[in-house]
Amino acid sequence: MGKRRSGALDSTQITDVMKRGQMARERESGTVAPESVISIIGPGMTIVGDCETDGTVRIEGSVEGSIKAGKAVVIGKQGVVTGDVHTQDAVISGRVHGTLVAASRLELQATCRIDGEVHTRRMQLEEGAVLNGKVHMGQDVPLERPVKVKAKSDAPAPKGGNPEPAGAQPGA
Repeated sequence: MGKRRSGALDSTQITDVMKRGQMARERESGTVAPESVISIIGPGMTIVGDCETDGTVRIEGSVEGSIKAGKAVVIGKQGVVTGDVHTQDAVISGRVHGTLVAASRLELQATCRIDGEVHTRRMQLEEGAVLNGKVHMGQDVPLERPVKVKAKSDAPAPKGGNPEPAGAQPGA
């Protein structure tokens, strides 16, 4: 057998190219389920605004805004998210500044840094990972951001010495 020319494809590579072409045609015809699509924010790319998908999003660049992914969020070593992340499963190698909600599973790799709240059912934390913030774990993790309720008002007491809120019965 002679040497293969540079740039020539072997049978395995040809099969792979054909499969990719078939997948592209299926996407164009709308037969691919939305949750099977992977969206990629590449290195050097910055998104300013919110991202939402039924599938998976992989972040190698940066996002300034919230991310909602129906299946998974993967943040690479150089990836940065400044905003909230909501998904079923998450694998974090980069940085997140905000609330991170992974309803099913969260994996924090050694290179990650999280500054903010974390809500998840299960978590794997590798040695070296940095997590600064509150962690909430349990069976019922909502995909939506939890509503914060203030215990008392930050407003100053009304003048006249009556510290009770408007409409309250005095002495009640």
